[in-house]
Amino acid sequence: MGRYLLAWFPMILIAVANGALREAALVAPLGDHAARQVSTLILIALFGVYIGYITRRWPIRSGGEALNVGALWLALTLVFEFALGRFVSGLSWEQLFAEYNLAAGRLWALVPLWVAAAPYFFFRLWRAG
Repeated sequence: MGRYLLAWFPMILIAVANGALREAALVAPLGDHAARQVSTLILIALFGVYIGYITRRWPIRSGGEALNVGALWLALTLVFEFALGRFVSGLSWEQLFAEYNLAAGRLWALVPLWVAAAPYFFFRLWRAG
């Protein structure tokens, strides 16, 4: 499980690079709301490529292990996101939770869901192939 813990840290860099891309190239032409939606979908795709690579390089041995990796990554992602948002960026809890409002067109909730589900998805994909 230790290698999967370490494998989570590059996801921070991927997410930061994606956020920089959003600010540099998407906000001006699309506006903030649409740029966040597009950026979220891009991040899901980037995480898919990365997680696919990691789970191919270090095969997950069982469905249970895949679920454990997904739970670990989900916990790390949420703790990092809320700690950074609250204590570094100074966002209110209301602002942080607003990003999870799918009814308002906020797609961010799909990112932690994908981070949690992707190890199992790729375990099944690589096992079938």
